[in-house]
Amino acid sequence: MKRMMTYIRPYYGYMALTIVIKFIGTVMDLVIPYLISHMIDYVAPSVTREHLSPIFWWGGVMVLCAAVALVCNVSANWRTSRFASLVTRKLRGDLFDKILSLSAAQTDRLTVPSLVARMTSDTYTVNGMLGVIFRSGLRAPLLLIGGVALTLSIEPVLAMTMIAVLPPLGFFVTVISRKGIRLHRRKQKRVDTMVEKVRDSFTGIRVIKALSKIDREKDDFREVNETLSRSEEKAGIVTGLSNPVSSLVLNLGMTAVVALGAWRVFTGHTMPGQIIAFLSYFSIILNSTLGLSFVFNHLSRGAASIGRITEVLEEKEEMLLLPSREAVEGAPFLEFRNVSFSYDKKSTVLQDISFSLEKGQTLGILGGTGSGKSTLIALMLRFYDPDQGEILFEGRPLASCDPREVRGRLGVVFQNDFLMADTLEENILFTRSLSHPMVEKAALAAQALPFIEEKEGGFDYRLTTKGNNLSGGQRQRVLLSRAMASSPELLILDDAASALDYKTDAALRRAISEHYASAACVVVAQRVSSVKGANCILVLEGGRTVGQGTHEELLSECEIYREIARSQMGVTE
Repeated sequence: MKRMMTYIRPYYGYMALTIVIKFIGTVMDLVIPYLISHMIDYVAPSVTREHLSPIFWWGGVMVLCAAVALVCNVSANWRTSRFASLVTRKLRGDLFDKILSLSAAQTDRLTVPSLVARMTSDTYTVNGMLGVIFRSGLRAPLLLIGGVALTLSIEPVLAMTMIAVLPPLGFFVTVISRKGIRLHRRKQKRVDTMVEKVRDSFTGIRVIKALSKIDREKDDFREVNETLSRSEEKAGIVTGLSNPVSSLVLNLGMTAVVALGAWRVFTGHTMPGQIIAFLSYFSIILNSTLGLSFVFNHLSRGAASIGRITEVLEEKEEMLLLPSREAVEGAPFLEFRNVSFSYDKKSTVLQDISFSLEKGQTLGILGGTGSGKSTLIALMLRFYDPDQGEILFEGRPLASCDPREVRGRLGVVFQNDFLMADTLEENILFTRSLSHPMVEKAALAAQALPFIEEKEGGFDYRLTTKGNNLSGGQRQRVLLSRAMASSPELLILDDAASALDYKTDAALRRAISEHYASAACVVVAQRVSSVKGANCILVLEGGRTVGQGTHEELLSECEIYREIARSQMGVTE
């Protein structure tokens, strides 16, 4: 909650005025029963047919109080809703910024589905909690305290009877609220699981249908859904107890008050108007207590969500930037020195990887599934820091280089990249300020220009979500165009030509060597034909380097590379 106060603090003045308005409206609500009591006990007995003006005068005062109460309460509620929206907007914006700044390791640990749930479900819960706290949470205590004070002034004996039920009521509400916070926190974790399941199912819907696994997916979803439903039901039952318990205790108190009040009227110790006012105040106290119970329910949910949001906001910076250094003249453009890495700091994914790459050179990376190729690319982009060894960029430790400056000089196509539901040109530009000739040049080099010109509207052709109205090869060529459009100094292609036929792949390699000859290039591939022209080929197996050299050197020295080449190209020596 301390973190939450930093978002509320800028609105102290705004909420102070709201509290004043709410206080005036609440006082007007409390005055009306008192006026009714006064009219019944003192005004009505003195009124005659010829002299009705006191009734109209006091009635006018009551109408005025009711009108002021209405205007003040509506105004205060509107201001509270606006306050809750402003705070939640700022909170959601900061949470989004923080998520984008998290390291890949932090994202892996928190998980994407959980982050999505915190951005949506949890912030929505916090918005509801703020609205309830500063709407009912301000009004209910004022009504409760004011009602108790006025009942004490009207009829102290009956008031003490009513006050006697408040301590046990407070005890029950406190116990229920504490239990509710734990249950709602557990429920939100179930929401994370639900989001993860839905996300996986929607992402893989084509595979699910192709393999006729829809029934299996339904069963898996039903299991996750039932688990969440049971968690919600348990949390709802516990937090829902506060209202009936409050009603039971307060209604028992009202029964005692009515019985005692009737006896006191009968014995002449209390006037009828006082009993009517007292019962009105008791109803106000009853409703305010139920309102407080409602506030505690929302507070339980909100506290759980605030805890989850705070966990993200208070994540410490892991990818620390070392003091900046000048580029070393004559140093390789990119160099790995004995780099080792593991995701969990236990199971090594890459071990003792070393190589260097100059501008104008191409590094090919070849290996089977799970050999560490994509992890190597992630280290180049500094999504992770190595456990051991050094990664140098122009002779400087990569950790000392501004990530924006380094990544601004790169062009990357990931193994699982994405396209937006926008035009082809906007997908290639990707919000960068590039000229149309640069876009055309990149599309030509990526072998995308021929099919783009055939589309209706050319570069203005609009893609659907994920580019599903393009073939796999067309999508990859658009992604290659995006990577090459800014004339990068380092071009990283992570299995970026897997969907291209051999002819198009060969044309792509020729175009890169012709148009981007000055750029360093890293090509991750499954095909020997995609990397055989590289200045250096790195062969990985189980995270280790089992071969390093040119195509000819590896054919003669690396058995694994020779076997891959023989199976793919029929090379025998």
